[in-house]
Amino acid sequence: MKIKTFEQTDELDRYAADRFAGLLDAKPGAVLGLATGSTPIGIYEKIIAKHARGEISFRRATTFNLDEYVGLPPEHPQSYAYFMRDKLFGSIDLPPGGANIPSGVAADLAAECARYDRLLAERPIDLQLLGLGHNGHIGFNEPDHALQGGTHVVRLRENTREANARFFGSMDEVPKQAITMGIGSILKVRAILLVVKGADKAEIVRQALAGPITTECPASLLQTHADVTVLVDQAAGRLL
Repeated sequence: MKIKTFEQTDELDRYAADRFAGLLDAKPGAVLGLATGSTPIGIYEKIIAKHARGEISFRRATTFNLDEYVGLPPEHPQSYAYFMRDKLFGSIDLPPGGANIPSGVAADLAAECARYDRLLAERPIDLQLLGLGHNGHIGFNEPDHALQGGTHVVRLRENTREANARFFGSMDEVPKQAITMGIGSILKVRAILLVVKGADKAEIVRQALAGPITTECPASLLQTHADVTVLVDQAAGRLL
């Protein structure tokens, strides 16, 4: 595991964008694992700027997102499908069929999970971007006595819903379930880029990277992966 600390968030975002650009330059048909939330927004802005300058192309790439809220259609402003169109896909040359996001409104969620796992098996992810939740979740894999390996439906913990409530009109509007890529799928990707920003994440960063490996802190399982690069700003990395 490699840990890189940045004085400026702008530098962190640029480094992450450069990782994706370098991968696509070496392998234009790369499979990219993407994340949502506030953490990757700056990275996506840097990627869009690179694309505008002709430095990066997604014409032959494929993307997989980690998760989606159950019950929110792709047109909902707080769905992750909408987020990706707004923050990245609408500004790059990724083909319409190149993006894969689990459907939170599928009639049969179990079948949707199985479909997503089949796609992941067919197209292994070359580089997965991850954020880190305050309780140690990655994707929407919440702390528990046991974790599921494949894509599954998860009931979101209240602290996770509270953390995401700022994106909704009220706490009542925050979905109680999500469909998420499983820990096993995440650990099968070829390389991982874990990005964490802010002083409020310092303690969970310490637990995830330097604490015991436990399902009570799902991100701690990243310690078992052979190729993980952690990008933190000084505030998030202050306890390491």
